[in-house]
Amino acid sequence: MGHLTVPSPVGALMLTVHDGALVRVAWQASDPDGPAGDGGCPVLAAAAAQLDAYFSGRLKAFDLPLAPRGGNLQQRVWQAMSAIPYGSVASYGDIARQVDADPRAVGAACGANPIPIIIPCHRVVGTGHSGGYSGAGGLATKHRLLVLEGALLL
Repeated sequence: MGHLTVPSPVGALMLTVHDGALVRVAWQASDPDGPAGDGGCPVLAAAAAQLDAYFSGRLKAFDLPLAPRGGNLQQRVWQAMSAIPYGSVASYGDIARQVDADPRAVGAACGANPIPIIIPCHRVVGTGHSGGYSGAGGLATKHRLLVLEGALLL
C-alpha cells in the first residue's frame, strides 16, 4: 500500500493505493505544507493532479483506477453515485430506485464511501438538499463541494 497526503480547499486528504488502484481518500487532522508520502506512485500522482484540477475547476470527471472495498449493495450505490454528472445531484430515493434498495441503506452506503469526492457522495441529497456528509466539516464541506460544482448557489 502506498499513501500520499495532499492539501485541498476542504482540508488535507490522504490518498491510499493498493495493487495499482485508489482504495481510500481520508481527511487528515492538519493541513501539510505540501504533498507528503509516496509521490513516486503513478496512481497517487495522477489522483493528486486530478484532485488539484477538480478543486481549481478544470476537471469535471475523474479518470482513475478505483477499488473501493465494500459489500454488494455498497458497490452498487457507489457505482450509481459515480454516474451522477458534475454539477448535478440525485436524491437518496433516486439512487434507491436504481439499486433496488431502501433510501436509508443508500444513506448508509454513502456514509461508508471510502473514496469521497472522487466517488461523489456529496452529490446525493435528501429532500430540499438535506442529508448528511461523513467527510471532515460535515454538511459545510458537502455544501462547499456542491457550490464548487455549481449544483448549489451561494
